Amino acid sequence: MRLANKTAIITGAAQGMGGTITESLAREGADLLLAARTREPLDDLCGKIRAMGRRAEVAVADVTDEGQVAAMVERAKDFFNGRIDILVNAAGATGPIETPVWEIEDADFEALLRINVRGMFLPIKHALPTMIGQRYGKIVNIGGGSGLRGYKYRAAYSSTKWAVRGLTRTTALDVGEYNINVNAIMPGIVETPRMDRLCREKARKRGWTYEQVYQEYVDEMALKRITTPQDVANAVVFLASDDSRQITGQEIAVCGGWAV
Repeated sequence: MRLANKTAIITGAAQGMGGTITESLAREGADLLLAARTREPLDDLCGKIRAMGRRAEVAVADVTDEGQVAAMVERAKDFFNGRIDILVNAAGATGPIETPVWEIEDADFEALLRINVRGMFLPIKHALPTMIGQRYGKIVNIGGGSGLRGYKYRAAYSSTKWAVRGLTRTTALDVGEYNINVNAIMPGIVETPRMDRLCREKARKRGWTYEQVYQEYVDEMALKRITTPQDVANAVVFLASDDSRQITGQEIAVCGGWAV
């Protein structure tokens, strides 16, 4: 197992891609602290992880609240006897859908920046001192394909995903001397309940059918197939493992060629 005896924090652990990423890390041997804002799905997932023979703990935390993030990291350190090897930032939100930039509410734009950017910065900030002290760490940020190209009528969302790239690259430069790798995964549209809501809202606003919106996404991809949560999880495992020891400050697009 590529992550045997490694410890990991994953934010956004139970929703969308998060659950699949969490289970994939566990299958590769990692012990996990699962974090999200809602406890019940975390408890269910924690039970599955423990059934695999891994150690697992739950932390209810809002990643936009620095006090809660600091407490989450301290809980992980206590649970893992002072060690944090891996941080996966998978928490995030969608924001306004099918909305031209001049119609986006300022409050909606700011709220999305808080969760998609600040909510990634804070776990990094608080996990890094431990990683620096042990001179080892892997940080994997979940961005989005819209951080690699323009995304019409999704200015707020696209802006946050471009920001993920800047945060990832600069952090990699800050901590490389401490043997810490920092990378980002940039998924395209992923087959999750969030995609279902996105397609339905686009269809409603355009007067299209759900199937027409779904097919539009497929047609934009070089591989002509929708990305699955497992596709993303496979990339997370790679970047969290020592197979990626010489990769840092990079983005891996897992989008079927949507961002080509």
